[in-house]
Amino acid sequence: MSGAGTRLGVGTRFRLDGETVEVVEFASLAAGMEVILKDARDRLVRMSVRELLTSDRAEVIPEDRGPAAGDGDLVSVVLARLTKEERKDVLERAEHVRETLTGYRSGSEELARPGEPRPEYAPGLSLGKRYAAKASELGVTARSVERWARAFLESGEAGLVPKKVQAEGGLSHADPRWVEVAEEVLGEYEEESRPSIKLVLERVEARLEERFGPEVVLLPKRTAGYRWMHELDRQRPTFRLSTKRNREIAARPGGVYGKLRPTRPGEYVLMDTTRLDVFAFDPVTLKWVQAELTVAMDWYTRCITGIRVTPVSTKAVDAAAVLFQTYRPRPVPETWPKEAAWPDHGIPRGVLVDADAVHGPVTGAVGPALAAETVIVDHGKIYLSAHLTSVCRRMGMSIQPARLRTGRDKGPLERFFRTVREDVLQLLPGYKGPDIHSRGLN
Repeated sequence: MSGAGTRLGVGTRFRLDGETVEVVEFASLAAGMEVILKDARDRLVRMSVRELLTSDRAEVIPEDRGPAAGDGDLVSVVLARLTKEERKDVLERAEHVRETLTGYRSGSEELARPGEPRPEYAPGLSLGKRYAAKASELGVTARSVERWARAFLESGEAGLVPKKVQAEGGLSHADPRWVEVAEEVLGEYEEESRPSIKLVLERVEARLEERFGPEVVLLPKRTAGYRWMHELDRQRPTFRLSTKRNREIAARPGGVYGKLRPTRPGEYVLMDTTRLDVFAFDPVTLKWVQAELTVAMDWYTRCITGIRVTPVSTKAVDAAAVLFQTYRPRPVPETWPKEAAWPDHGIPRGVLVDADAVHGPVTGAVGPALAAETVIVDHGKIYLSAHLTSVCRRMGMSIQPARLRTGRDKGPLERFFRTVREDVLQLLPGYKGPDIHSRGLN
């Protein structure tokens, strides 16, 4: 089994306080083992091994790339492809191998079963005798037991899965040209309705015949084709999840997720509108109406600086009113407790100068006042309207639209909407669920 360890010796390199250093010597002292490190300017630094390995100042620079995703499937993935009987056989064989190597079926003396270790598998015996005893017990050759043990030491339980079963679970028998065309056809359904496996197989067959000619690429049988399509579905979901979820997975970036990094209050303000999963009651018409929630959030402090609920739909003036709340928060009502008043940004609540500030009347606002520098919005008409853009231009704010259909660009705000739905709205009598499939009978 491949490990993730790194050798520590002369020549091992570390990144210490931002600089690259190299181990040039070890020193054994009464206080413990120490290392001598040399940086790029030939300066020497002495440091204990314990501090070097546990301190946040140092980071090892590995000599090789380490374990990677392409090194092989995880044990859980390999075992998940097996049937119940095949998985039972593999795990039972793993117990036999552990008993051969250690004398205990669990592999640990602390978890020994009654009567373990048996005399023929005592740890004091040579491996050759234990291999022969296990081969006699199972009715196989000692060579087979030795091969099992070597595969178990390299890959764990996954190494004991028969090669034929592993090949059937993957695409090793599939023609690379068939796999390439199948992935191409599946990619065309990212924005389309969900197809059937039969239709996709027919399209793959037709495209192979058109591209390479008839009977050039070996086509799989019906059962193998379905099995290979299920295997491709693990990599590119098309058949098993909802089409909306499949589109989100297909739109994921190829690299690491990136986002803006706020460094101060007001640098980025997130704005968005969502339809509430609850019906509102119009006191004028006495009818149930839809309600929408518009929110402005300071990304740095995650504080809601503006909020507005509108019936039916949200207009540009409503979004501008929410933005105005970030500049001029409403005064604190008299019914609010004293600790509900927000101080200005940068002034802690516990710093008090005048005694009247402790025992006097409540002063302040319902939220923190800040001057937004950049407003992050989606591509809704109200946020790209002339009214809101003129307001931002007059106040000296920049407008930065989020990427299309990329909710993670406004992740904190989307998480706030989910908290409102799960902790507030579903407790109300007019709650109707997040979608039509979650709606009640009446």
